[in-house]
Parts: sequence; C-alpha cells; structure tokens
Amino acid sequence: MTAWPITEGVFELGDLPVARGGTIAGARIVWRAHGTLSPARDNVVLYPCSYGAQHQDLEWAIGPESLLDPGRWFIVIPNMFSNGLSSGAADTADYPAVVTYHDLVAAQARLLREVWGIERLAAVYGFSMGGQQAYHWATRPGVERAIVVCGSARTSVHNRVFLSSLLRTLEAAPEHLGQGRFSAEPRPNLKAFGHIYAAWALSQDFYRAGLHLTALGAPDLETFLRTDWEERNYQRRAANLYAQLKTWEAGDIAAGGDLAAALRAIEARVLLLPSTTDLYFRVADNEAEAEHLRHARLAPIQSIWGHRAGAPSVIPEDFAFLRGEVRAWLDR
Repeated sequence: MTAWPITEGVFELGDLPVARGGTIAGARIVWRAHGTLSPARDNVVLYPCSYGAQHQDLEWAIGPESLLDPGRWFIVIPNMFSNGLSSGAADTADYPAVVTYHDLVAAQARLLREVWGIERLAAVYGFSMGGQQAYHWATRPGVERAIVVCGSARTSVHNRVFLSSLLRTLEAAPEHLGQGRFSAEPRPNLKAFGHIYAAWALSQDFYRAGLHLTALGAPDLETFLRTDWEERNYQRRAANLYAQLKTWEAGDIAAGGDLAAALRAIEARVLLLPSTTDLYFRVADNEAEAEHLRHARLAPIQSIWGHRAGAPSVIPEDFAFLRGEVRAWLDR
C-alpha cells in the first residue's frame, strides 16, 4: 500500500480517426494516476509508455525517493494503444495500418482535458517510445519541460533497420494473415523476435561483462534468453507487437517535413538522456537535435547496459544518475 493517492480509469474516445487513414473503433485509453492534482492544475507530469509496457511496468520511477515524487507531482500514465490494456490491433477490428505518435498525443491531450481540465503540463517524462512521445508533446504549446530518455525526435534509418528485422520476423509466421494480423499466436516467430531484441536492447559490453549472469541472475545465456525474452513475448499478442513497431517506425516530430525547423520551434525545455551504449537511440542523434533546440541539456548516461540504462530499476548507478538529472530539471 502506497502513501500517496492512486486513481485509475478508462477514457472512452469513441471512434477515433487517425492521421494516416483509418479509424480505431471504440477507442479507449486505460490510465493510472499517482498523486494529487493541485487546484491550479500546474503540477502535472505525463508519463507515456515504452514499447510493450503497461502502467505497472513504469511505476518503479514513481515514489518519494524515486525520479518522480507523487507528493509533489500529479503523474498520469496513459497506456499506449496496443499495449494490451488500451485499445489495440489484437482486439480491434479494422485497426489502422499505422497509428502515429501524433495520434497518441492527440488522444492523450483529450484524456487530460476531458477528465481533469488539464491544458498545461509541468513536464512530460518518457523512456524509449515514451521518450519519443515526450518529444512529440514538446512541439505543442503549454508544455514546460520534456524529459527524453533514450529517445529521438525522428526514428533514425539504422533504428528502422532494427524495426524492419522484427517486422519481417513476424510477417514470416505461417499464422500471419497480412497487415500485421494473425490467425493464432506465432510462438516460434515470437521466440526469434525475442532473440533479435536481446541482441539490440543490451550492449556488447553488457554481455562481455557477463551482466546477464551476475546482475540479472541467469545461470547461463540460454536460460537468460528463455526467461527474459522468449517468455516475455509469449505473454504478448503478436498483432499488438506489430502495431507498436509501426508506430515506432513512423516516429517523426516533423511528420516528414523539416526536422531542424520543428526542433527550433520547440519552446519547452528539453532534457536529453541517451545511453552511451544504446544501439538504436544514439547519443549522436541527440547531439544533432540539441544544436537546434532553444533550451536543451544533453546528459548521456555513462553505462554499458545499452538501451536498458534508460529504465534502470535494477541498476543502482544508472538510477542514481537519472534521478539526479531528472529531479534537477524538474526544479528548474
């Protein structure tokens, strides 16, 4: 039992048209909120989900001694479409081929406005796909700060190559009906999917140091791949995994336009926290973006944990660094 208020609910959006065509029929966002909304509605932190994550997976970062203090902030977690809680491709007929971050942000803005009357945000904090959503939020008026952890303003070409490998693995399943739909869950392909992901999410240095054994407690590599990657994917629906990959692949705050101009137009104060060994959200990408931002700080996480350094619930050194940077930025 926590020492702060926790509320949750389901926000019904109705039939929701999306930017690239199609409609999410009977769209809904499952949400959870931590803390108390101030009378002035000026203490709101939006905390969007990362790939495949649900609200309970994000809550390690919430607490009086964690990154986001619910005694100070009203922290709203909107579950992303196709994460198994909010509306998703696996359980929605004629789900659109691509749901973009722009669509997610527009739906989240409705949630905040229609449930709580919130028009301004003290901050948006996000990791990975959540970080890309934070970047998209930063382009909107009324956002004071954006904290982007292992994310980017536009999904890079190399990142899209990684995503393509995952999409093609799912499409190769005999159960694939086309357009990311499946007649049954393709377990062999989900196993291969997990093995590919394990090679990208954690760095070469992580494996060289044997941290999958010493820090994460696996007796051997085969067990680690099975328990941490195969079994995790067996709990997810292939259609949802596919749909979120398409969202990630399409990530672009400029929607195909001038990225530098879109970055220069951002008025929010942006904290960029890439991992030095992340294999798909690279420090170099954030460095290039920071050159165009009006108010930015680039603070790389010096870690061998690869992408996982951005969600350091079991990494004390990275957690301490992230906590210090995030809390200092929220105090500015």
